[in-house]
Amino acid sequence: MPPTAATKKVIPNDQWETKLAAVRIAKEDMNRLVMNFLVTEGYVEAARQFEQESGTAPGVELSTIADRVEIRKAVQSGQVEEAIEKVNDLNPEILEEQQSLFFHLQQQRLIELIRQSKTEEALAFAQEYLAPHGEENDAFLEELERTVSLLAFEDAKGSPVGDLMEVAQRQKTASELNAAILSSQGQEREPRLLLLLKMMLWAQLQLDEKANYPRIKDLATAALSQAGR
Repeated sequence: MPPTAATKKVIPNDQWETKLAAVRIAKEDMNRLVMNFLVTEGYVEAARQFEQESGTAPGVELSTIADRVEIRKAVQSGQVEEAIEKVNDLNPEILEEQQSLFFHLQQQRLIELIRQSKTEEALAFAQEYLAPHGEENDAFLEELERTVSLLAFEDAKGSPVGDLMEVAQRQKTASELNAAILSSQGQEREPRLLLLLKMMLWAQLQLDEKANYPRIKDLATAALSQAGR
């Protein structure tokens, strides 16, 4: 029988924080983690500055990151067609081999047309470039229908599907493309820091079943909750 709230072990905050304080992490390991994040996310100047200040090698030639950064910025600014052209110049196999990524880029192009109130052009684009993908894939069809439904609202951003108009949607598409480029270059698809955060959240879920302890609920501040509450 799994433990109940009444039978779970309670670990007080002071005991938990003492154990955390006893953990020793080498500065070099932390520096490598930071550098990996800067390189993977494409912060070239920050990586170069951090290399000078910490002596941590980036592991790649920083000048080679420039193309990837330009492509990511193009998507983030809504210039999706430009991003697609740059990707094809860099490595045409990326979009040829990853149909989901290609669909999401075309979906983002559609969103940008809707953002510019180019209704007729948006409908024609959806019919020519996205509908064929929807006929072959139910998930693509669902995403296409959701995106086209933006046209039914006078205030698309305030609609039930308004999240597609947010900057976060551009960032999501840009991150997917960035990961694909990294993978094609034999690099990690996402920063190790993100993987560590996912592992931490998974570990907390496992521990939740066995004990009441100070959890991290806000990753931005890493503030601990009060055990037993």
